[in-house]
Amino acid sequence: MNVNPAWTKVDRYIEEKLIPSDPVLEETIGANRKAGLPAIDVTHAQGKLLHLLARMQDASRILEIGTLGGYSTIWLARALPPGGKLVTLELDPHHAATAANNISRAGLAALVDIRLGNALDQLERLGNEQAEPFDLVFIDADKPNNPAYLRWALRLARPGAVIIGDNVIRDGEVVNETSPDPRVQGVRKFFDLLAGNPAIDATAIQTVGAKGYDGFAIGIVR
Repeated sequence: MNVNPAWTKVDRYIEEKLIPSDPVLEETIGANRKAGLPAIDVTHAQGKLLHLLARMQDASRILEIGTLGGYSTIWLARALPPGGKLVTLELDPHHAATAANNISRAGLAALVDIRLGNALDQLERLGNEQAEPFDLVFIDADKPNNPAYLRWALRLARPGAVIIGDNVIRDGEVVNETSPDPRVQGVRKFFDLLAGNPAIDATAIQTVGAKGYDGFAIGIVR
């Protein structure tokens, strides 16, 4: 991943101007680092973007596919109204335990349901539960399974729900149709599904910053 120093400086500028210092979020990043989790959390500015999108959507039920250490989970859960719920799916027990501690420290444990195990299995269980549909879905897990995650998101979300996919540009490699990287191919199939499915109206934005060159896909369920 190539990161232009100017991108990081601009990220810091945005944070200083628009995102007040938050001890809980800083402790979460520190705890993730101490626990040895990969440093692939969304940035502060991206976290606040997710928070604002959830608030704009007035989301009371949120599904997150890929918890890691719970940093994005905290941003999203803070947008929930009283009585709201966030379900987050995580494969790795160590990641899930770290996230549980972070979410508890943030005072959000009552709002967040961490489900441990293979995400596709957990999504099938959610489908079988016939619970209320979700208002917002954030997809940020293993990229080869992105198409399957999107299919489940469409099944579990209500009409008008927002679906967000992270890491969809892959340092520009998304345009490389012969890429041997299964993550790139997973994202390309994700785009194909977005393009060919009349159940969702979507776009994508390229981003640069402290995490390098990547982007989000954002869609509304018809």
